[in-house]
Amino acid sequence: MKNQWMALTLVLALLGVARMGADEPKLEEAKCIFSGQPCKTEASAEHNGGKVYFCCKSCVAAFKKDPAKHATKANHQLVLTGQAKQVACPFSGKPGEATLKVAGVDVTMCCNNCKGKVEKAATDAEKAELVFSDAAFKKGFKVGDAK
Repeated sequence: MKNQWMALTLVLALLGVARMGADEPKLEEAKCIFSGQPCKTEASAEHNGGKVYFCCKSCVAAFKKDPAKHATKANHQLVLTGQAKQVACPFSGKPGEATLKVAGVDVTMCCNNCKGKVEKAATDAEKAELVFSDAAFKKGFKVGDAK
């Protein structure tokens, strides 16, 4: 009986450790929005219900001075790190059916007209602005459990 309790305790402890890791953001692909350097977990700032990660505390301070100016890159990082999930078209707020890649992220639009707006943008930065600006982000993405 004692061995069964020990085994049960071990299983529950392992499940707890696995669950703790499930909520951690995926920082492998994320880069500091200022320097392009790898992000550190100890250098972060709250943004739109999630955490944006930076390479150092100086970049955190720069972000906090004017978060609106850097919202597009911050929102993109929230999606890239798995903290935000797409729930609708960033233009219309409707369910999506037409997909394209924007800044390394698959984004789904409600129709080919919305997809075309992004494809017609001249630069990658303009495409990202269309999809990840605060207004578009709030229509099409949700931070946390997107169920």
